Amino acid sequence: MEEILRLFPEKLRQAVNKKLHSRWSDIQEIRFRLQQPLEFVFDSHTEWLDCIKPNKNDSIFLLNQLSEFSLYRMEDELREGYVTIEGGHRVGLSGKVNTLHGQVKAIRHITFYNIRIAKQTIGAALPLVPYLYPNQYVNTLIIGPPQTGKTTLIRDLARLIGSGWGKAVAHKVGVVDERSEIGGSNKGIPQHDLGIRTDVMDACPKDEGMMMMIRSMSPEVLVVDEIGSESDVQALMEAINAGVAVICTIHSNSLEALKKRPSLQPLFDQQVFRRFVLLNRQDKPGDIYRIYNESEENLLQKSRCVTNAVDWRASFHRHNNAGRI
Repeated sequence: MEEILRLFPEKLRQAVNKKLHSRWSDIQEIRFRLQQPLEFVFDSHTEWLDCIKPNKNDSIFLLNQLSEFSLYRMEDELREGYVTIEGGHRVGLSGKVNTLHGQVKAIRHITFYNIRIAKQTIGAALPLVPYLYPNQYVNTLIIGPPQTGKTTLIRDLARLIGSGWGKAVAHKVGVVDERSEIGGSNKGIPQHDLGIRTDVMDACPKDEGMMMMIRSMSPEVLVVDEIGSESDVQALMEAINAGVAVICTIHSNSLEALKKRPSLQPLFDQQVFRRFVLLNRQDKPGDIYRIYNESEENLLQKSRCVTNAVDWRASFHRHNNAGRI
């Protein structure tokens, strides 16, 4: 995790490395706040580093490392509020916001940083993918609150679809990665394995990116993270009408809550999705609560085992009809 440690000045770097040591695989976020203890968010709990409280110089050092000593280079990122670094890790930024004509122009006096640790769990979607491929890939919506493993899941789905698995040959996949979280691209190069037949449109708005991808790369399957706006829905409908299967994620606690969102009504009215995958976080990110078909029948109840399951992190672990990947 050198790409993370290099962000901190020497004293903090040593303290962070000592704190985490052999626990890098369990860490989700490191939260840096001026004059406050560093916060470490693990899969199952939170800890603090009380011995050192970052000062203004530490914040300046971190910002210089992120920007490579050029804030002008980070102009777009400062407007969006996050920076993606080598390794696909994303650093969220917060502080005083400058606006122009009612829109965010940049964030200045940055004093809060959220370092989100990107992890690729190879095989995470292997137990799930047969449910999405009865004889061809079907339109799928993956639903869950924040930090329930949605991005990890679609990242591995892109890899499996783009490289092939079991009975399914490799398909052409188009990933529209608006926030650089799926591929974790650095200078256009994905830092994660997304499959041998996968093309990535990085740092592009989802609605425009889907149309660009269809026109330029002729994907068979589109993978998109965090849909929700009316323009996202319109682009999804265009993609589906063009004969492209879509696999996307959305923030929500339930399918019922989604049905109440006006922007999503066209998707439900036209029964666009044939699979709904519901995630929760009873223990660790990736807990699968339900897999519904278009009739909202729970497919997990009908299957007692999963073929080609890998280890416990990537296999369905049943308890009260729930599963974990």
